[in-house]
Amino acid sequence: MNIKHIVWIASLLFGFQAHSQVVLVGLQTNEAVRMEANKLNAEPDFCNCKSEEIIQPALSLPFFDDFSVSTIVPNAQLWEGKSVFINKDFPFLPPNLGAATFDAIDSIGAVYHDAVWFPPTVGDRLTSLPIRLDSILSIQRALSPADSVYLSFFYQPQGVGNDPEPWDTLVLELGVPSGDSAFVRMDSIKVIADLLMESGQEAIVMFDTLWAPVSLGCNPLVFMINYDPEPIVRGDSITILCDSVYEPVTNWEKVWWSEGMKLSEFQQIYGKNFVQVMIPILDSTWFNPAFQFRFYSYITVATDMYPFEKSNGDQWNIDYVYLNYNRSAADTTYRALAFSQRAPSFLRDYQVMPYRQYRADPTNSVSQQFSMYISNMDNVAHNTAYEYHVNQVNGSYGYRYDGGSCNLVPSYEDSLQSCVTCPAHACPPVQALFNIDYELDTTSYIIKHYISDSSDQNPIVDSAIYRQGFYNYYAYDDGTPELGLGLSPTGSSLAYQFTVSKPDTLQGVQMYFNKTLNDVNEIYFKLKVWSDNNGQPGEVILEQENVKVAWANGLYHFYPYMLENPIIVSGTFYVGWEKYTSGFLNIGFDSNNDKSDKIFSNTSGEWETSQFEGALLMRPIVGSKSVLGVSEASSSFSEIRVFPNPASTWFSISQSDLLNNAEVQLDIVNLLGKKVMTQKGIGQQVNIEKLPSGLYLVKIQGNNRYYTSKLLINR
Repeated sequence: MNIKHIVWIASLLFGFQAHSQVVLVGLQTNEAVRMEANKLNAEPDFCNCKSEEIIQPALSLPFFDDFSVSTIVPNAQLWEGKSVFINKDFPFLPPNLGAATFDAIDSIGAVYHDAVWFPPTVGDRLTSLPIRLDSILSIQRALSPADSVYLSFFYQPQGVGNDPEPWDTLVLELGVPSGDSAFVRMDSIKVIADLLMESGQEAIVMFDTLWAPVSLGCNPLVFMINYDPEPIVRGDSITILCDSVYEPVTNWEKVWWSEGMKLSEFQQIYGKNFVQVMIPILDSTWFNPAFQFRFYSYITVATDMYPFEKSNGDQWNIDYVYLNYNRSAADTTYRALAFSQRAPSFLRDYQVMPYRQYRADPTNSVSQQFSMYISNMDNVAHNTAYEYHVNQVNGSYGYRYDGGSCNLVPSYEDSLQSCVTCPAHACPPVQALFNIDYELDTTSYIIKHYISDSSDQNPIVDSAIYRQGFYNYYAYDDGTPELGLGLSPTGSSLAYQFTVSKPDTLQGVQMYFNKTLNDVNEIYFKLKVWSDNNGQPGEVILEQENVKVAWANGLYHFYPYMLENPIIVSGTFYVGWEKYTSGFLNIGFDSNNDKSDKIFSNTSGEWETSQFEGALLMRPIVGSKSVLGVSEASSSFSEIRVFPNPASTWFSISQSDLLNNAEVQLDIVNLLGKKVMTQKGIGQQVNIEKLPSGLYLVKIQGNNRYYTSKLLINR
C-alpha cells in the first residue's frame, strides 16, 4: 500500500473526531432507479410458467453507445444488467448529453447491502452482451489482431456527485467463455396451490414435500419442504422451486483501471473534464464468437457511526463506448456536434417563478444572456449554425433566435465553443421577454436549441430542450437531487433566501427530503420564515411547530408544507427550518445550479453562507390562494370523492353537506393550472359536456374548507 493510501485511511480513521456540522452527503436511494426497477420487475399475481432468460444472438461490430437515447437503465440491446444509472444529471460537461454513472446504488435504487467503509467492495457493473470478434459478418472473413481492433471510452471521476477515494477504482476487464458452466441459483415459480394437491387434499401443511410441477416444464427431480406454519389452502398462491440454473463461466482479465480522485484533481492532471482511453485488442484469445467487456467500480461507505451519511458516493461517469476494427490509437475523434450540458433557464435567478411576479418586473426577471456548451468531436473544424425557438404551451406567443454561423474548432477534448470567438452561439442573448399580456398565473414555454453544420449531405445536428415554467412557487433547483445536505447539531437552522417583485402571500413551502435507509430522517422540525437583515436572515416572522418530514408519491415529487396562517411577504425573505434533534434531515441538493450565496446555516449562533456549490430542493409557494399541481397534496386540503371517475358528461360529489349551497364554489383546473370551469353552488350532478377529455383537478371551497379531487374525463 503506498503512502497516499495510508494518508487517506488515516484521514478516515481520525477525521471522524472533528465531524463537520454542515454536511453534504450522497443519496441513500436513487428514486429514479427504484421506480424503474419496480416497473421492470412488476409480476402478475399468478405465474404458471417457468422464468426463462432470452438468449440473444451475439452482437456484431461496430459496438457503440453514447447513452443519449436510453435513460435510467442501460440499453438492453447492448448491455447486461441494470445497475449503472443512465442520466444527464451527474456527469459534468460530458462529450454529449447523457452518460453511464457508476456509484454505490444497486439496481433497485438502494445502497449496496454489502458496502462497508473499508475494504472497498465492488459496486456497479456494466457488461456488454456477447460480441462476435471471430468474424466480420458483412465480409465473411475471420478477424485477427492484424485488423486493429480498438475499444475506446471516455471517463470522469465524481462529476457533480461524490468523489471516489483513491482505492475506489474504476476497472475494465475483457472476457471470453471458459467452456464450463456454474450453478447460479434455483429457479422458482409462483403457482396456485391446487396444482400441487392430491385429489381430496384440503391444504398443504408444514413439512409437506412439494415436487416441482412437470406440467410447467420443471425438473421432476426438484423438490422442497414446506416450512410455512400456516396451512396453504386451495386458491392460495405459493412459490416453489422449479429447476437449477447454470450459466457459462467467463474468464475475465483486467486490462485497465484508474484510481479515484476529485474532479478538480483530475482536471488539474489532464486539463480535461473527460479523458478518452484507447484499448487495443491484441491477444488472439479475445477473437472469440462470444467476446465481452465489462466496467465495474469499487465503493466504500461511511461507518455505522454516522448512519445518516451511509449513502451513495464514489461516482464515476463513462461515455462514448466504441468497439470496432480498422482503428488506431489516433482514432479518437467522431463526426459529431453535441450539446454538452442541459439547456438553461432564461430567468435571471430562478428555474421557476410565479407569472404575476414575472409580469411585475419582467426586464429584471430574465437573463440578458446565457451559456450554451457546444462541442465539436471531429478532427476538423465545422461551420456551425445555432438557433433557438421559444413557444408558449397552449398559447400563441413565440419567437425564434438566429445565431448565424460560426467556425467551431475541433475537438471536444480541447475546447468548447467560446464566448470570445462566437458569443452568438456560446453566450446568446435572451432575445425577447416572455408574454406580458398573458393574464393567467400559470403557464410554460418550450425552448428548443439546435446546432448544425453546413454539410449538404449528411449534415450533423443536435438539439436540447428546456421547459420554462411559471407556476405558483419559486425554484432555484432543477428538481433532481444529486446529493443531500444536513445539519448535525440540535437546534441548528437552515434558511433559504428569496426575493419577490411585489408583495405576495406566502402559502407554504415545498421541500424534497431524500429518502434514507429505514427512513431515519422521518423526524419533526420547526418550519420558519425570516425577514431580511442586510443580506442574511433577520427577525423570525413565522414559526410552525411540529412539522414532520413527509414524501409525496412519484419521482422527485415535492411535499407541500402549508402554513396554518399564510403571511404577506415583500422584498427579500427567507424560508427554512430549525431542528429539534441531532437527526440529519437530508434535504435534496441540486449540484447543477449554484445558489450557495442564498443558503444560510446557523449551527452556533451565527449565520453563515454555504460552503457547498448548489441549490436546495426547497420552494416557497406564493399567491392569493394556494393553487396546487395535480400531483401535489396539502394538509390544508381535504380529499373528496367524485363519481363516476372516469366521467363522460357529468359527475357528482360524495359530500352531501356541500350540495345545493349557493356559497360553495367549484373550480376545475387543467394540467397547466388553468381554470377551465367555475360555478357557484353544486347540484346533484355537475355538467362537464363542454370540457375535452383529459385529467383535471376539481377544487371546491365551502364550509370554511378546501376540497380537491382528481377527475379523468374520458369519452
